[in-house]
Amino acid sequence: MYNNWYLLAAIPVFALLIIVHELGHFLAAKWADIRVDEFAIGFPPKLISFKRGETTYAINALPIGGYVKMPGEDGSTTDENGRYDPRTFAAKSAGKRLVVLLAGVTMNFLLAIVLFTAAEAVGQIQYRPVIGSVESGSPAQHVGLHVGDHILAVNGQPIKYFSDLVADTQADIQAAQAKNSHVQTVPMILTIQRGNGQPFTVVVDARVNPPAGQGAIGIGLDATNPYHIRPPLWKAPILGVQDVGVVAVETYQGIKQVIQGTLPVNKAVAGPVGIVHITGEVASTVPLDGWYLMFFLTGALSLSLAFMNILPIPALDGGRVLLIIIELLRRGKRLTPEREGLVNLIGMAALLILIALVTINDISGLLGH
Repeated sequence: MYNNWYLLAAIPVFALLIIVHELGHFLAAKWADIRVDEFAIGFPPKLISFKRGETTYAINALPIGGYVKMPGEDGSTTDENGRYDPRTFAAKSAGKRLVVLLAGVTMNFLLAIVLFTAAEAVGQIQYRPVIGSVESGSPAQHVGLHVGDHILAVNGQPIKYFSDLVADTQADIQAAQAKNSHVQTVPMILTIQRGNGQPFTVVVDARVNPPAGQGAIGIGLDATNPYHIRPPLWKAPILGVQDVGVVAVETYQGIKQVIQGTLPVNKAVAGPVGIVHITGEVASTVPLDGWYLMFFLTGALSLSLAFMNILPIPALDGGRVLLIIIELLRRGKRLTPEREGLVNLIGMAALLILIALVTINDISGLLGH
């Protein structure tokens, strides 16, 4: 059963994603002989810190990211005394700076492959599409569905597992919302077999915004006789790479729908609060469904972090990569440190405002349930 303790699962998930991303920048900086002044998880104020060699390692209070602090990130090639410093970020060649900036995204991409491979290796636990519970006052109760009913098909399409019913329901709801963002219920035709009787159909109105814990239709699965689907171990890495492609395509399609206006932004984007809630819900399924979903979700978040950071937005890795590309197109002519710092400052401010707005939307959505 879900409880708020599962929300704590977000702590190791966030920590893993941030540490791996920043470790990429850190290792690449060491390779390029750039001095690293600070390796931090979270944003200030500091909670814990210690210094080893020339680098301060810190855990900060705001758990919304992390950073590797290198001198010369503002474009300056001098030290605090105004003398040229060959170990600053800005003193390195464009190629080395690109490697350092892209290392975090690359590490998150590789982590996604590892996590998707782990998900495939542990396998999925699936359940028959048999009703194990019916919520009082739910659409399922209104149409007379009973515990023990076997769902054979959804809208005429046969299903094999309970997860097929969930996926089809969500797909129908998303399709309906794309046509009408204010839709509240979506009719679905279920083919039911009760005992040894003849199959029959019912039309149930799936809810777009059901009460917390009930689901769109208001039924729970029958947890008896689960199926453990596990591919051969040698095939797990192949499936893991394929999962990266699947998630990447779905992400692209989601962005495309947002741009076209067919998918509301509040349904497509989740901030820290929303991700914590989703992670908690998935963590709550581990005792019953195993680790597949937890590994898969963390892999998807790692991939999303890579996509977000590579966007050409100032203050993000992609924005800084864009500045280097512009520098190359201008045959080595750089922005002044003051202008580059201003661009990154504006980008960071805009990013923090966006995070705040998404967080407000997440909280409003959760309170709405």
